[in-house]
Amino acid sequence: MRFLHTADWHVGKTLKGHNRIDEQEQVLREIVRIAREREVDAVLVAGDLYDSAAPSAAAQKLVVRTLLGLAQSGIRVVAIAGNHDHAATLDAYRPLADASGITLVGAPRSAEQGGTIQFTARTGEPVTIALLPFVSQRFAVRAAEIVARTPGENTSAYDGELRRILAALTQGFRTDAVNLVMAHLTVLNGTMGGGERMAQSIFEYAVPSAIFPVDAHYVALGHLHRRQRMEAASPVHYSGAPLAVDFGEQENTPVVCLVEAAPGTPAQVTDIPITAGRRLRTVRGTLDELGAFAGDDFLRVFVREQARAGLREDVLNVLPNALEVRIDPEFAAPVTPSRPAGTAARERHPSDLFHEFLTANGIADERVEALFARLHDETTHDQTGSSA
Repeated sequence: MRFLHTADWHVGKTLKGHNRIDEQEQVLREIVRIAREREVDAVLVAGDLYDSAAPSAAAQKLVVRTLLGLAQSGIRVVAIAGNHDHAATLDAYRPLADASGITLVGAPRSAEQGGTIQFTARTGEPVTIALLPFVSQRFAVRAAEIVARTPGENTSAYDGELRRILAALTQGFRTDAVNLVMAHLTVLNGTMGGGERMAQSIFEYAVPSAIFPVDAHYVALGHLHRRQRMEAASPVHYSGAPLAVDFGEQENTPVVCLVEAAPGTPAQVTDIPITAGRRLRTVRGTLDELGAFAGDDFLRVFVREQARAGLREDVLNVLPNALEVRIDPEFAAPVTPSRPAGTAARERHPSDLFHEFLTANGIADERVEALFARLHDETTHDQTGSSA
């Protein structure tokens, strides 16, 4: 039997203010085409369907149309919430999704309540899938314990909670079935793709690959945007994002994973490249040299000249696809650190301001900055109704 594993669509994501919904549609159309051509039994979407807990109408329309297009082709569709998705909203759509042959799981649930699903593949063989959407640390570890415990103790508590959940979800795995796990989380020693939300990818959120059962034929993961296989007793794979969401991901190769499995046999995985969507590139040079980089790619440009009035406009005239224009650090004028105030401070990200505050006070501790980022992220997303 065949499955198509994908994740981290981030539909609705903009890049430097540029709307990429047309590209995202092209990518999802390609995924649907691949699923149909390969005659897969199911498409597994391992979280982060959307980039925001409050996606636009256009983003929701695109995702719904994609899932329905797969289901109407006779393909089983299974999708879970990632840390960018609004879990309660996905769960609210479960009755409609179920009627269309689509399984949506927003919040973690017991096996009996839909945390584990079973169906029969086109081959006539049974399939069991344990579903673990993103679990926030505060769900796994009580707030009082976060305050009282050390980071290492908190990590152990998070690890232990996820082990308990997975053990309950996979206890019904059968020797005569293909057993799959789908989850949205960070595995220790995984490589970041470059565009993840760091506050929910740091050490306190990481679990070892040994957390997954050895009798799983395949573990389909989302969250880290780089395609990679993790060292584990069973096949544990991140499909990576099918479209680079930021320039930090420009070196990633976007793919979907074709998984072929049978009872009693470990899964065989084939990467199928995604060709739709514009690529991201970082270029450097003088204004005269930049013309050599003209093309269809979206660009981040480092200008190797001194700053001057009108330089940005001159670069855009040469490279209209430049989404970000900076002065190369080698040519930047030295800046005397000072505490920003007024309008300038309000235009900067709070994490940047906090980093500058720590630097000014002689504090260099990445864990403090990571904690600030996590708390800021949770606070701002709570205000929009996010569950993560």
